[in-house]
Amino acid sequence: MKRPKSCKRLAAPFVSLVGSSLLCAGVVQAQPAFPSQPIRIIVPFPAGGGTDLTARLVAEPMRQALGVSIVVENRAGASGMIGTAAVAKAKPDGYTLLVNSGEVAVNPHLYKPMSYDWETDLTPVTLLVRVPNVLAVNPDVPAKTVAELIAYAKEHPGKLTFSSSGVGNPQQLTGELFNKMAGVRIVHVPYKGAAPQIADVVGKHITMTFVSIGAALPFIEGGRMRALGVTSSTRVSALPNVPPLADTPALAGFEVVNFFGMLAPAGTPAAQIKTIHAAAVQALRVPDVAGKLRDSGFEPSPMSPDQFREFIRAESAKFGRIIVEANVKIEQ
Repeated sequence: MKRPKSCKRLAAPFVSLVGSSLLCAGVVQAQPAFPSQPIRIIVPFPAGGGTDLTARLVAEPMRQALGVSIVVENRAGASGMIGTAAVAKAKPDGYTLLVNSGEVAVNPHLYKPMSYDWETDLTPVTLLVRVPNVLAVNPDVPAKTVAELIAYAKEHPGKLTFSSSGVGNPQQLTGELFNKMAGVRIVHVPYKGAAPQIADVVGKHITMTFVSIGAALPFIEGGRMRALGVTSSTRVSALPNVPPLADTPALAGFEVVNFFGMLAPAGTPAAQIKTIHAAAVQALRVPDVAGKLRDSGFEPSPMSPDQFREFIRAESAKFGRIIVEANVKIEQ
């Protein structure tokens, strides 16, 4: 029988509809199981920082769970926006991921226009860790508690200073919220990174700082800074004897934490997101990984993708209110 030229269904009774389709369209190749090639995690900050540390700690157990190599790539610059934009524009196939910090929730309130919108260009995978900061003062400050610090600041309005890692980051916003709730005026002094912001507190040039626990811990343990409170609503395992700022009546309800989380390009298939999410959550439960994170002052806090989306929205709204009320502006 002569084969028809068109791709019509074959009439012969022994040829099935499936067979006809294969004859017309060719054999369909099965898609390889995900993942079948190396995965790249982009960190939009320099190597050695907290975001980078978190990404590298979870990458190894994720590699074991997924069975493919995972490469962590640092693309720093523009308050995390260069690396984030690269992921937002990447192919949504599950092979390019992002581990970002709270800047993803802060930057939309400070930088306009932006080349991406996290709501539409990125897909949340999971929160990895919450990152409380610690309020620490230089040894010459007479205050031994947060309440005493507030009283001291009221006695010296405009004369006390607090350092952060830069204008507009969560540390500055923590200090601005502290000022508002405590009814004090402590002047912000921004630095480029944790090392110089701590150095000037240790050197007694700056009164106090809001800084990552991991960076401050050696100086606190060495007696070169005094920790008064943590910015989370509960105590932190790395500083179990330091109370939350919220325990002070004037700061009831106070909580501002940075966070590191994993995201993917928008449009990444749900099945891939589910696989990546499961591997990331499993990584956070590895005792050695969880221990190293907690030793750095990070609290493992996995969430579902939907929960993480709502978390970012809520944190963004909180940061946005502080930015407006404190009139925080970035020179662009």
